[in-house]
Amino acid sequence: MFPLGSVLFPHMPVQLRVFEERYLTMLSVILQETPAEFGVVLIERGQEVGQAPPQRFSYGTVAQIAQLQAAEGFIALVAEGERRIEVIEWLDDDEYPRASIRVLDELQWDESLLPLRDRAERTVRRSLAVASEFGDPQWSATVELSDDPVESAWQLAAIAPLAELDQVALLKSGSLERLLTLLIEFTDAAVQSFESVWPDGPVELDLLEELDGMDGLDPDDGETGPEGDDTGGDDPEDDAPRR
Repeated sequence: MFPLGSVLFPHMPVQLRVFEERYLTMLSVILQETPAEFGVVLIERGQEVGQAPPQRFSYGTVAQIAQLQAAEGFIALVAEGERRIEVIEWLDDDEYPRASIRVLDELQWDESLLPLRDRAERTVRRSLAVASEFGDPQWSATVELSDDPVESAWQLAAIAPLAELDQVALLKSGSLERLLTLLIEFTDAAVQSFESVWPDGPVELDLLEELDGMDGLDPDDGETGPEGDDTGGDDPEDDAPRR
């Protein structure tokens, strides 16, 4: 298990710099298997590096290693979220964190959810456009998504400008309808919080109107996103959390 300070969703990449001895030991163990995988959960309280053991959330995602690069003093890796898990019991850490887990069911797509899914996409893209007026969000409002409706739903959950507690609630969703409904609710609340802090903040009206009428994305617009290889650059060392 690899506790982090952020939530990993299925079908999303994570970049890590691994230098702590116990996690290097963990890598040496999991790299003996194919595919090489580890669990990611959010740290609820405390720090993973330190004397007192941190408190960790019980829901997380299995990450599958896609790229690995050794450097002086650390290993840089890129992994992609696969299936969701729930921690049943945390085991003695010994050399590195371990847990007994159960795999959560995959969310199922139904064509009747298409209007809700489209509404969720418009809501998230609009929130990113608004957020860009007050800062520098990680994702562009025109970022490209997967063509698969379930994958894109998870990607929307990941790119929405939400707090970690909201993200954990999304990760626990028992159905795709529940995921999309909560995503719309949480994202609308996030936009309202932006507007309450900056009531007169400038928003590019033309961009918002364009997003409201957006049916899809131009694959030739040069924007790469959650399903691309360029989310964090070609070098897995760039901007990766350290552990």
